Amino acid sequence: MGAVLTPDGLHRRILPRIIQGGMGVAVSSWRLASEVARRGQLGVVSGTGLDLVLARRLQDGDRGGAIRRALAAFPVSAITTRILDKYFLPNGRKAGEGYSTVPRLSVTPRRLAQELLMVGNFVEVWLAKEGHDGEVGVNYLEKGQMATPAAAYGAMLAGVDYVLMGAGIPRDIPHLLDELAEHRKIAFPVDVAGAESGTVTVDLDPPTLLGATLARLKRPFFVAIISAHILAMHLSKDSHTRPDGFVIEGPRAGGHNAPPRGKLVFDESGEPVFGPRDDADVAQVAACGLPFWLAGAVGTPEGLVAAEEQGAQGIQAGTLFALSHESGLDNALKERAIAGVRDGTLTVRTMPRVSPTGFPFKVAQIPGTLMDEAAIAHRSRRCDMSLLRTPFVGPDGDIAYRCPAEPIEDFVGKGGAAEETVGRACLCNALFANVGLGQTQRDGYQEEPLVTLGEDFEGARRLAEQFPQGWSAHQALDWLLGRLPTAEPSLA
Repeated sequence: MGAVLTPDGLHRRILPRIIQGGMGVAVSSWRLASEVARRGQLGVVSGTGLDLVLARRLQDGDRGGAIRRALAAFPVSAITTRILDKYFLPNGRKAGEGYSTVPRLSVTPRRLAQELLMVGNFVEVWLAKEGHDGEVGVNYLEKGQMATPAAAYGAMLAGVDYVLMGAGIPRDIPHLLDELAEHRKIAFPVDVAGAESGTVTVDLDPPTLLGATLARLKRPFFVAIISAHILAMHLSKDSHTRPDGFVIEGPRAGGHNAPPRGKLVFDESGEPVFGPRDDADVAQVAACGLPFWLAGAVGTPEGLVAAEEQGAQGIQAGTLFALSHESGLDNALKERAIAGVRDGTLTVRTMPRVSPTGFPFKVAQIPGTLMDEAAIAHRSRRCDMSLLRTPFVGPDGDIAYRCPAEPIEDFVGKGGAAEETVGRACLCNALFANVGLGQTQRDGYQEEPLVTLGEDFEGARRLAEQFPQGWSAHQALDWLLGRLPTAEPSLA
């Protein structure tokens, strides 16, 4: 392991060799992150939609009491009391009953919206850190700008050690973390279609929100998830944008990918074609002088060694952990995915239009999920979450919101182009369904899942051979680190 100074320059931090990826909505659960952190590597919770995760877990009765245990540790009990009074159902929901909604994200958030974001992130990080001294990170999407200030503040209140962010250019995050550590009032820039850059902000006033004055918070280590060396060089030039490290993600990684560089070309199945130009120049990233990790088709012991030989601190791995016992992925989905890995039938498609974000998205081809265009087209367009809706300036000059996965007539009525709606899936509802928190609509419709994994199953295949009943995060780590006998690499 390498070592660097912490962002405040006061202490030396031992860097992990393995970062467990921050996947989906609650796939990278606090249980998974805790297990990885206990073993000396970086456990990461997904920070996406944790306001909804909190509210839905409470409505399901908080079996085992972990959520309420974390809520009791939050520094302002009046806030957690309001949340419990509104959402906690001691006996859970009635059969067939849908989840209550939470306030939607906006550039002028309601107080309850900010409280849920803050407390939801606090709970997930606090539980991941409970009972050990390992390090825990939280992963955010840059596209979720309206949620970022309150979410990051909640994670920092719980003592989060790392913040990681991808799916965009996280130019304002280093400065945001500096300000939040001091509990300063935040005016965080939000991209709004039709508005000049930097003129619209989502604001957060920590002392007013908490109603209390707290000691300075630890400023977490910030890792930007990127796919291009040019972006690493750009972000490194200025103290306002300079991260503390990078994850360099190749096009075979799961989740959202950067679009192919150069002219967009599709193969016979309609998938975008990635080539050598889409691989970052690792040497140029290293020249920035910041620690980095490689991601995407590197989740094997050989991949870890190769990454370190290129100067990386190590790797970020996702699929091995998404399929582990501790991940939040629904057990039935997990078993079907592992069975497909074992017999060689599971494949992953890069679908360029499925995500409302506009980024290509990796979709595991698992029957019974929203695995292809036909299944997506069959789903009714409805959503009560709007995590990925984007703000725009309407004809009257006010800010409104739209999403290409919402009903077509609604999107077009808000000035959107009809062609932008083609092939779009509601990732919000689908990703919650992946972890057993899918909405039951009023007409009885149960939201269907959509699973994302990386393209490379070499590591998962070899683990499935070694552990026929599935594997724990601990076993995956020991295997990656060469502490277990390892099956031979595939010759395919």
